[in-house]
Amino acid sequence: MKSPAKSQVLLLLLSLTTPLFAATKAPKTHTVSLGVVRRVPWTQPDATPEEKSDETSTIKVRPLLVDDRQRDWTTGELHEITDRTFAIRRALHINDALPTDTAPHWIWQPGPWITVDRVTGHITALHLPDFDPVVSNAVWFHDYAAYCGTATTAKGANFYVIVAQLGARRPVVQRLLGKWPQPNHFIPVCQPAKWQRLPLSVTIQPTGGEATTYDVVGTASIVEEGDNDDTN
Repeated sequence: MKSPAKSQVLLLLLSLTTPLFAATKAPKTHTVSLGVVRRVPWTQPDATPEEKSDETSTIKVRPLLVDDRQRDWTTGELHEITDRTFAIRRALHINDALPTDTAPHWIWQPGPWITVDRVTGHITALHLPDFDPVVSNAVWFHDYAAYCGTATTAKGANFYVIVAQLGARRPVVQRLLGKWPQPNHFIPVCQPAKWQRLPLSVTIQPTGGEATTYDVVGTASIVEEGDNDDTN
């Protein structure tokens, strides 16, 4: 039989080594994937009743899966920012029922952008400055997003060219294009942005207008989470 003194020493050693084993535990591995594409009805928010046609207007949506659990709906192509982080646009499933309606009326709309970390499985909502899903989509290069956006001030709403960088508080490019809304505007309001690597610049053309090229100055500023983050 073990003596009481030896038993106490053994228990003390176990209590000291248990935190060490816990600290060296391997971080949990997450699996991130996109599910099967499906087409869903979509009506542009500024369409008139005469133009509305749910049967002919559609968008493609895909579920975002983390560890085989659906976390969100997405639309469009993903953009690889780094080897572990990508950006993709959310697809919103919104109840369009009026207060006087007796049942929900679910509709689909393209939504804002998110980033997804493949290592931690963490999803981050992106608040791109003045991004308006109705006006135009964002075109990515590295950690930059170029698009046309709208902003409302005390003097009214305006229409801008925007280049936003992840991790930056203000746009790296912001140029006024005019007042908003514009009567009988084109859809989309701006053509997809065109990026150039050297020198780093982007060309944006309002639909029906002239193209303008903007120089972009900055360095990669995306902040990725530590590998040991196991909050998901």
